[in-house]
Amino acid sequence: MNRNVLIGLCFGLAAALTWGGQAVVTRSGTVAGYSPLDLAVLRYGAAALVLLPFAWRARRVLAAIGPPKLMGLVATGGAANALLFGWGLVYAPASHGGTVAPITAAVMGAVLAVPLLGERPTRGRAIALGFIVCGILLIGWDGISGSHPGAWRGDLILVGAGTVWGAFTVLLRRWRIPALAGNAAMCILSALVLLPPWLWLGGGVVPDMPWQSNLLQGFAQGVLSSAIATTLYARAGELMGATRTACLTTMVPVAAVLMSVLILGEPLGLAKLAGVVVAVGAMLIAVLFTGRRV
Repeated sequence: MNRNVLIGLCFGLAAALTWGGQAVVTRSGTVAGYSPLDLAVLRYGAAALVLLPFAWRARRVLAAIGPPKLMGLVATGGAANALLFGWGLVYAPASHGGTVAPITAAVMGAVLAVPLLGERPTRGRAIALGFIVCGILLIGWDGISGSHPGAWRGDLILVGAGTVWGAFTVLLRRWRIPALAGNAAMCILSALVLLPPWLWLGGGVVPDMPWQSNLLQGFAQGVLSSAIATTLYARAGELMGATRTACLTTMVPVAAVLMSVLILGEPLGLAKLAGVVVAVGAMLIAVLFTGRRV
């Protein structure tokens, strides 16, 4: 590995571990009574406040990028992804949120990179991606007849969340959007998109929740996951390329499964465990030992 790949790997791993914890925080929020819209507003409201100075400093860069591309990021990595992710975790446990969505992102990121970036996977990476798909199927089986019957409804929604995130990864690379500036604009625009319907609906349950709970959701999802982790992830994409970075998100399952068991007490079924092991092992092979044809 060259220096850029090594740095990108560190950035991507830090983001992945943070997002593993996000699945636990989001699931705890849905169980407590927050709606997906509530969680998305808390997430991007907090992130927008933190990132506003960076967006202002990069205003000329963002103006050059233009509103259509920035709204494309909102429709993939921003508001749309957050709503789908929160909606999926209404039905599925945290361990599924931290497995199905990022693993799907890895596969879809690699698939979309072919027509949009011209990054054709080598035979070795294509085989590794096939094993990642097998991992998704094993995890999904846990939502049909394993420890969480009925969670398959949330799993389908989480596949949608992973798909739009894979598109976000590819668009960042295709449009060559700077990591920090692009994330700042995406979070601010997502907040502006989500706030009007949320206010029109009366602010959801947020005004009735303890301030400590609102602060936890805003900090964990907004500051850590959106402001910091997404910037690190975007920077990793600049350094390593979209395909490798998308594959790297499958490290999220390790953190998500461990935290869901230790913090939320969710059962760890054999099918789910096998799916995580297969998917993460295939991810490591795809990132570290296979390349791409351009």
